[in-house]
Amino acid sequence: MTALCEMASEFVRREVAPHLQAWEDAGEVPRSLHLAAAKQGLLGISFPESVGGEGGDLLDTIAVQEAMFEAGASSGLMAALFTGGIALPHIAASGGPDLVDRFVRPTLAGERIGALAITEPDGGSDVAAIRTTARRDGDAYVVDGTKTFITSGVRADFVTVAVRTGGPGAAGISLLVVEKGTAGFTVDRALPKMGWHCSDTAELGFASCRVPVGNLVGAEGSGFAQIAEQFVVERIALAVHGYGIAARSLALTEAYVRERRTFGRPLVDRQVVRHQLVEMFRQVDVARTYTHAIAARHVAGEDVVAEACLAKQTAVETALAVCDRAVQLHGGAGYLHGTEVERHYRDARILPIGGGATEVLTDLTARLLGYSS
Repeated sequence: MTALCEMASEFVRREVAPHLQAWEDAGEVPRSLHLAAAKQGLLGISFPESVGGEGGDLLDTIAVQEAMFEAGASSGLMAALFTGGIALPHIAASGGPDLVDRFVRPTLAGERIGALAITEPDGGSDVAAIRTTARRDGDAYVVDGTKTFITSGVRADFVTVAVRTGGPGAAGISLLVVEKGTAGFTVDRALPKMGWHCSDTAELGFASCRVPVGNLVGAEGSGFAQIAEQFVVERIALAVHGYGIAARSLALTEAYVRERRTFGRPLVDRQVVRHQLVEMFRQVDVARTYTHAIAARHVAGEDVVAEACLAKQTAVETALAVCDRAVQLHGGAGYLHGTEVERHYRDARILPIGGGATEVLTDLTARLLGYSS
């Protein structure tokens, strides 16, 4: 594990850090980075070797991603580079050998880029209410609808799409893999954002888009269950993003306040500054420790749906608070575009929204804990 984390850190220092601001300005991560990450074995961690992965489990993924954040990776960079982590699990778990060979293996090899398309313009976090339809017509499904806020949607070679193949509610949802170039499938627009600048985000359109029946992932009507099964991992991953960028911002701030002098003294000599550093450390440590505990329980097979929601909330609130303090303690330097703490501050704001808004997850947790009637 130590060697793997050291390799991940070195990868960021060598392949990412020198170019990250240029990718932020360009609005996307180059495809070559996926190939480089795959050659290092990073993309396949926690995916079974039987589908082209490197093996391991969620705890290995967490350790590697923590190391990458510590070395200077941004939340947006990690979202773009590891987009296979949300596009592939359903195919790896429920898709047949053909889908695995066409989509999972080449993506883990860095040769293809996948995206997951669930959210719709008027749907938000209400997965069971999606309106994009897939009507069976002979050997194909005819897909019509719109998806939005799709991470890697501009660059993606294929998209795992949640569609309605049946009646209303969760039971009518299925998953289809739609390839770029399919007639009727369009990237309608790239979406500029407050943060995650290097992570391309798109609105996708489907107009009489014919998708082969063989691209159905699992059984028809099983889509909602497949999506729900992966939500625990996605929320834990976003928790890692939260305390990961918070920990990095704390480290940058500690170094800065030791060097920065005001009125003849280093900033760190001032009690008010030291106390803020302690509070930042406390928040990061609590979020990391709780997330690790929930992740370990998940790997052990426990039902931790509610706890994963709470881990995400704890970690992303940590990110918001700590990154804000980091900018404040950097003063004017923290407000300049292109400084690392400024980037983390902007990136942090999406975390309480993506993967289920905090308000939605809190209500879900209340139901799971038996607090609602």
